[in-house]
Amino acid sequence: MGSMKRLKVGVVGVGHLGQHHARIYAQMPGVELVGVVDINERRAKEIGLKLKVPYYTEASAIYGKVKAVSIAVPTISHYSLAQGFLDRKVDVLIEKPVASNPEEAEDLIRTASSNECVLQIGHVERFNKGFKVLQGLVKDPKFIECHRLGSFVERGTDVDVVLDLMIHDIDIVLSLERSPLKDLSAVGIPVLSQHVDIANARLQFESGCVANITASRVSMEKMRRIRIFQEDAYLALNYATQEISSYKREKSGHLSPFGLPHIGKEEIRVEKGEPLQDELESFINCVRGRGTPLISGEEGKKALIVACQIKDRF
Repeated sequence: MGSMKRLKVGVVGVGHLGQHHARIYAQMPGVELVGVVDINERRAKEIGLKLKVPYYTEASAIYGKVKAVSIAVPTISHYSLAQGFLDRKVDVLIEKPVASNPEEAEDLIRTASSNECVLQIGHVERFNKGFKVLQGLVKDPKFIECHRLGSFVERGTDVDVVLDLMIHDIDIVLSLERSPLKDLSAVGIPVLSQHVDIANARLQFESGCVANITASRVSMEKMRRIRIFQEDAYLALNYATQEISSYKREKSGHLSPFGLPHIGKEEIRVEKGEPLQDELESFINCVRGRGTPLISGEEGKKALIVACQIKDRF
């Protein structure tokens, strides 16, 4: 990378997810991780020492030192922290959801736009190699079913399961089905926390497509799957294994004894990757080339608006 100046980046919030942002930047060619920030000094120090970079407890400590920053703190602080950096013309990647409400999201989009900053939202599943392949196979979906189930962990409970987990699938569905949302119904129940821990939403689009989304953080088994039914096929993706199964009516003239065409199952090979790595590389490329991110503030806001509509139904 001789001639290219190393791009100075920082990470604010090095908890469960932020530590991985820091790890990936620290190893990225042409990038210099200039420091990590965490309100918890012990945590900041632990990650700082591990990656051999300076650590701080205040985001303002890296103002003027960074060109770009990842923000991976609880949702409630996304807005104020991101504004601080955008106001100083620093490019920002915010972990999902973009903010606590659509008004905050709108405001961040406005600041980013007037300061000509890159604003990317961390909807990481869109960088899943399996999803990238799936996207190319989907045409005019009729029914989409999403399951995202996990067990209860103490972290991330400043928000309910809709903003914590379901927001991933809301974003995915909105990226696959671009027609306007016509109607939605939802149910949510708190099980272990003060917030809703398990929820189901049914989204109906103008095109006639229906999406059924279930999210839970109180399940024994882990599951991250999407299934898509369309005119000629049924597609299934397991995000964790990045494997896709496709079931299609076979074109050959052979009919079964009942006069029905055969269904062929195909396992589609996907070259696996680390989605977070791809997401951060994509962000850095936007910062360098002043491009528009794949998941812009606008896309993040769209998902957040639907998430808030779902929460209003509880």
